[in-house]
Amino acid sequence: MKRPASMAFAFCVLFLQGCAGWQSALDPKGPAAGELAWLIWFFTALCAVVWALVMIALAAPLVMRSRSGDEPLLLDEAAERGKMRVVVSAVGVTTIILIGLTLLSFFANRTLAAIGSEAALTIRVTGHQWWWEVRYEDATPSRILTTANEIHIPAGEPVRLLLTSTDVIHSFWIPSLAGKLDLIPGHMNVLDIKADKPGVYRGQCAEFCGAQHANMGTFIIAEPRPKFDAWLNDQLQPAGAPASGEAKVGADLFLKRPCVMCHRIGGTPAGGTVAPDLTHIASRQTLAAGTLTMSRGNLAAWIADPQGIKPGSHMPVVELSGDELNAVIAYLEGLK
Repeated sequence: MKRPASMAFAFCVLFLQGCAGWQSALDPKGPAAGELAWLIWFFTALCAVVWALVMIALAAPLVMRSRSGDEPLLLDEAAERGKMRVVVSAVGVTTIILIGLTLLSFFANRTLAAIGSEAALTIRVTGHQWWWEVRYEDATPSRILTTANEIHIPAGEPVRLLLTSTDVIHSFWIPSLAGKLDLIPGHMNVLDIKADKPGVYRGQCAEFCGAQHANMGTFIIAEPRPKFDAWLNDQLQPAGAPASGEAKVGADLFLKRPCVMCHRIGGTPAGGTVAPDLTHIASRQTLAAGTLTMSRGNLAAWIADPQGIKPGSHMPVVELSGDELNAVIAYLEGLK
């Protein structure tokens, strides 16, 4: 008996691992996710109780023995009235439960809507196949920042996200901070989020959007306000000049190849808008919307063979020799 019990315990431990982590709706790190997690647990517990009661009601007639000598066709009026009271009571309880769950959902939506009522920061998130364009809105044009895939926010402050798409329907989901919301071409949806404390929270496109849907990740990076302000001011600066001769060669190659048709690098003639902004690419934690961690080797692999890493992506293969590839990498590594 010890072996089955040990196996059952191990299974439960492994199963419950899915209830925590940096991409779990059951591990809330903000008020919106906390409200949703509470609803999930309450609905689950209530449904479990209802299911148990229904199973008991179904099993009871099977285990109860009829009194001996009863005529099969003889109706016991008292028993029939009792059964009717049970049915009426069950219908009444069901109605009360449904009304209660509806009210809980209504008040939860009110709570979620109130999170962004005092948001001082607005970020426009645009879904592409298969990456996220992130634009920090500001009344001063020179303070508008465009980046990709990683969203920095001040911890402990509400942030308003404006969600839209340029191609197909995507769905923005940061499980630890908020629920899912679709990004629809030609339409703007609003999602308010707040991170209770600093941390990195992973998200994912939650609506099938094509071949690389599974490799369309994003990261919310919550930081203390001073650190966030410093990051934002650094990101608003144009790209730094190449720091070495090899990097200078790489910059010249970048500007002479098709890269400039798709990518933008602030402070240079590269002004493409159909692919991620690369002005500060080396400061990001990942490449290709979370597909690869940021490193020299992964950066070289991505440039040399994007279709091998992310089949179907819209990044073409640019023919470069080994020396040319090293030069381009040296230039991009300096864009921090």
